[in-house]
Amino acid sequence: MEELLRMEGISKSFSGVRVLNRVELTVKQGEVHALLGENGAGKSTLIKILGGAYTKDEGTIYIEGNKTEITSVESSRSHGIRVIHQELMLIPYMTVAENIFLGQEPKTKRGTVDTAKMNRDTAAFLKEMELDIQPDEQVGRLNIAKQQMVEIAKALSTHARILIMDEPTSALTAREIEDLFRIIHNLKEKGCGIVYISHRLEELQSIVDRVTIMRDGQYITTMNFEDTTLDEIISN
Repeated sequence: MEELLRMEGISKSFSGVRVLNRVELTVKQGEVHALLGENGAGKSTLIKILGGAYTKDEGTIYIEGNKTEITSVESSRSHGIRVIHQELMLIPYMTVAENIFLGQEPKTKRGTVDTAKMNRDTAAFLKEMELDIQPDEQVGRLNIAKQQMVEIAKALSTHARILIMDEPTSALTAREIEDLFRIIHNLKEKGCGIVYISHRLEELQSIVDRVTIMRDGQYITTMNFEDTTLDEIISN
């Protein structure tokens, strides 16, 4: 599989305290890569560097083989990276379509927002994801699972290639988790690379291809999921 992302020797300090020490992470096309570690392992800091919220002190980032500097959230997104946070970043009083196209609204010849096109394009995204959500529904009236799907659709509308999902199942029911995993499998088939952060290790066997483990701000190991066991993952 083609390598979408490589992070090598990533280090980061705050007020003289090193929180990441030469960490590495690779993500391939069409794979779900679990990033695991206890609280304080450095997962969030690494993801914030990838998402542009923090800048690295040391190390190198390659996107599709090209050395890349990520200096802001905007530059991260320009490289096809989107972070789907545990706290969803949607505006509840706006519609599904308005949230998905926020900041990139299609315009009519008169320069006004082309609501009809926005709704049509949103309907196409939602149909592709096999979601029973209407473009003109107010986001605040949707349950958490559907809001999460809207967040994913928003990421795909920007042609994201690398998705980071931070504890995506923490507020979902068993049925809603099944729907999320179906979406994830579809994204894999389309060639997206997904970084999946979760403390629910029992979920990994349904979707994960490889696992990277971190501890105390350091890289420990990367393993193929099918070649290991949950006990081995926990012991690392």
